[in-house]
Amino acid sequence: MTTINKQWRLKARPVGEPSAETWDYTETELPAITDGQLLIRVDYISIDPAMRGWLNDAKSYIAPVQIGDVMRAGTVGEVIESKHEKFVVGDYVAGHDGVQSYAVSDGTGLHKVDPNLAPLPYYLGVLGMPGMTGYFGLLKTGQPKAGETVVVSGAAGAVGSLVGQIAKIKGCRVVGIAGGAEKCKFLVDELGFDATIDYKNEDVKKALKKTCPNGVDVYFDNVGGDILNDVLTQINLRARIVICGAISQYNNTTAVKGPSNYLSLLVNRARMEGIVVFDNIKEYPIAMKEIAGWIQSGDIKVKDHIVEGIETFPETLMMLFNGENFGKLVLKVEG
Repeated sequence: MTTINKQWRLKARPVGEPSAETWDYTETELPAITDGQLLIRVDYISIDPAMRGWLNDAKSYIAPVQIGDVMRAGTVGEVIESKHEKFVVGDYVAGHDGVQSYAVSDGTGLHKVDPNLAPLPYYLGVLGMPGMTGYFGLLKTGQPKAGETVVVSGAAGAVGSLVGQIAKIKGCRVVGIAGGAEKCKFLVDELGFDATIDYKNEDVKKALKKTCPNGVDVYFDNVGGDILNDVLTQINLRARIVICGAISQYNNTTAVKGPSNYLSLLVNRARMEGIVVFDNIKEYPIAMKEIAGWIQSGDIKVKDHIVEGIETFPETLMMLFNGENFGKLVLKVEG
């Protein structure tokens, strides 16, 4: 076993896009664990849009990453040493142990996972935070009903692809907004979406009128900006808009672009509501069991985008904002 822990730490808060100056790469020896602790070999690291928000020194649903700290991230790996009563060597655990190859933990926030039931990356995606986000965001906040039209942006990403598939299971007509012909074809041919809009090559507002002739009942928003504004022109009476993210705005150096068409909410007596997945943490086991059942039955298909080598973290993170990832973006620690 190597005795070197490779870590990415926050060096400086970025203005706009994170750059090489944002990060410090360090290699340190593994610390000795004490009673009540365990040592985890991190195998996979989740790369999520929320990570950009964690870099800002601003009030949010979670404290920002502090300068000098290991970058926060979802992780899954194997316990290789333990002095903790609830974990033994050989256990696989998921948690938020950061962008590093080894982590010392007191067990807080960890839960055991079974690599025989699902591939380890699934516990960072469809059975992890993105999966919980899509499940609760759509079903609890969006409240789709059979026969309604559901539109989801960022539809080829980890959250969006699951939202669309769950909406289909619930009997809805589903329209996905994604970037590029390959992603749009995948959504229809592989995931069963009814229609797609290629925002890189189509006028979104015109395409919405064509693909949603009966209007939009539920909009699950992962991107914000102009696309949110366009969808607001097409919403129906009592529509529900789920604000999950706004990846188009995260690296702005100017003010966030808000929806100028917000009066459509008034006219249509519609609701726009933000979601934070951690609010549903007590119900995670219910969601995981149902999603796992849908995967087993073939009603939900999973696509992971795995990049190898922890050394590639800064470039891999930027794939999210450049639209380069196709499916759930995961970093495999050892290439």
